[in-house]
Amino acid sequence: MSSETITADAAGTFKLGDHTVSRIGFGAMRLTGSAAFHLGTASDRERSIAVLRRAIELGVNHIDTAAFYFSSLRSANEIINSALAPYPDDLLIVTKVGPFRNYSGDWGASARPDDLRGHVEENLRQLGRDHLDVVNLRRMRQDSIAEHFGALAELREEGLIRHLGLSDVEPRHLEEAQAIAPVVCVQNRFGLDRRDPATDELLRICGEQGIAFVPFYAIAGEGAAQGATGTHDDAVLAVARAHDASPAQIRLAWTLHQGPHVLAIPGTGNPDHLVENVAAGAVRLTDEELDTLNTLHGQAG
Repeated sequence: MSSETITADAAGTFKLGDHTVSRIGFGAMRLTGSAAFHLGTASDRERSIAVLRRAIELGVNHIDTAAFYFSSLRSANEIINSALAPYPDDLLIVTKVGPFRNYSGDWGASARPDDLRGHVEENLRQLGRDHLDVVNLRRMRQDSIAEHFGALAELREEGLIRHLGLSDVEPRHLEEAQAIAPVVCVQNRFGLDRRDPATDELLRICGEQGIAFVPFYAIAGEGAAQGATGTHDDAVLAVARAHDASPAQIRLAWTLHQGPHVLAIPGTGNPDHLVENVAAGAVRLTDEELDTLNTLHGQAG
């Protein structure tokens, strides 16, 4: 498929909070280096800035980021600020809080509820904003999220946050949070080659309730923070050939076909991969192809 002129509009739109966004967004984690966090070599800053600006040109208006997305020399939030400020009115920036990395890049202890104000303020400083559009609480293995989500709800009442979301949760956590404040999105690990019954149930619940479901590692698969997987099932390769597309595009297309409330946030520091990812929104899978890929997902571990 030709991807040169395909924009994010091809994937359709969905309302996330008070913004209508293209269903193909952009994940900022890979802006900082060849692999996420401190795992790879630092990126070329000007190239990362160019990738972000090209994403906006292609109609992307939903960026997912976090203050803990940094490498030895690069900060995703700083790059976003440098590339895009003053921000377009239609741009939605989603951040997440909960995990913590110190200045050496080492992971610290999970945040306490009273730490979250500092996490939010750090994102505000780095992005150069006086409020955050959406903040996802990333659950860090705690059984109950009530205290942590309640702390963010208080910051929402103060006007530092517009909308709240959740990340890495089970259906019971969504219900727990909704008793405290509205939830506009859920961000869990989800992909063609990874099946988790609790996440599949959340996908269904979010669709019924009009909540955006935003998978991460949809392309990366088992590569996770290291980057996109190079291993693809024969069925994926066959569908890719049928559409003159890459396996990564088929993975993204399958993700988007899981429901109109599903948003994709593929990340890259490569301008060619960016164009390819956005073009995946134009791939229309047949019912037979969907059945084949859904079966593959159902068999995944």
